[in-house]
Amino acid sequence: MKAVIVLPTYNERDNILPLLAALRTEEPNIRDFRLEILVVDDSSPDGTGELVRDAQQTMPNLHLLIGQKKGLGAAYIRGITHALDILKADAVLEMDADFSHDPRDVKRLLVNIAYGADFVIGSRYVPGGTIPGQWSLLRRLNSSVGNFVARNLAGLTRVRDCTAGFRAISAALLHRIDLKSLKVQGYAFQVTLLHEAIIAGARVVEIPVDFTDRTAGESKLGIRDILEFILNAAQIRLRSNTTFIKFSLVGLSGVAVNLIVFSALLSFGFNKLLASALAIEASIIGNFILNNQWTFKDRARSESLPVRGLKFNAVSLISLSVSFGTFMFLQTIHPDGSPVLHQLVGIAPAMVVNYFMNSYWTFRRVKSVTQETRGPMSAFQEDLTNTKKPQP
Repeated sequence: MKAVIVLPTYNERDNILPLLAALRTEEPNIRDFRLEILVVDDSSPDGTGELVRDAQQTMPNLHLLIGQKKGLGAAYIRGITHALDILKADAVLEMDADFSHDPRDVKRLLVNIAYGADFVIGSRYVPGGTIPGQWSLLRRLNSSVGNFVARNLAGLTRVRDCTAGFRAISAALLHRIDLKSLKVQGYAFQVTLLHEAIIAGARVVEIPVDFTDRTAGESKLGIRDILEFILNAAQIRLRSNTTFIKFSLVGLSGVAVNLIVFSALLSFGFNKLLASALAIEASIIGNFILNNQWTFKDRARSESLPVRGLKFNAVSLISLSVSFGTFMFLQTIHPDGSPVLHQLVGIAPAMVVNYFMNSYWTFRRVKSVTQETRGPMSAFQEDLTNTKKPQP
């Protein structure tokens, strides 16, 4: 298999050749993948691109893609697209070109891809991961607040290090994501791609890494990037709320179906208890069809339609019991009350049960896991001693 490391660069003259040499040293240690390196240079005025072009004479697996400076996200989209379409990568790695990420950790990320992970994060914030001890309070706050915004505003609560820039991603997952639709140019790309990966059903694994500060060159993070990051996180949350809005609209349509069917059955002389049960079932079936084909259409389907159907039927029985039980309770304490009103009141708790069970069970997202979590993805890791952090 082929893994392509995508290295975005802008004025990294002092770092690029030592980094390429370090990656070249690591190549023999990577068993499951053939390593290719793609430098995506934003026309650096310091001559970074020229140095890479010279290095290509002795590194046949080194590639160079020159473009205009539009931000980190734009560079990654160009690079990942090139890695998938032209270089035919089986896995793509994101990595900074300033030695913030240890080249020796590349094999640890790729081992997890080889064993079935879709999205591997070199994480600073899982047990064993570190940040520089000399970071100022402002730098620590910047990192902490960035992750807080991503986890809580963007809704990526299952991931510890949402803003990490050291990641390995399977090509199979990337092919399920429309990269060109990601309208981000700066550092917000990291959170946006992670969000899209989770929506696409990615198995996310975080492994601990030591993050270090650059010793040469200057950081490219600016105020504009920070503002874009916050706005993008808010937009992700808004798009996530769209799912809830759709579910609510489907629920309202279910209410209409329920009441219409119930009233119609009563007019035909049906017993009011039987009419209630049939009306509830009709609304549940309608809700499932609409939610399956519209509300949760973009969620990865990790299970077959029959399995989802069986789960939905189970949820339907529970929702039916809740709604019918509420109807019966109201009819018992107020036998002369309006059966239509009692039917309407009974719909409310059933909708709550229906939403949460279907959203988090029938149409659930694939859960992300971290390396320290016991489970299918971590069981094999105990035997992979080469995935441990290299000792300094």
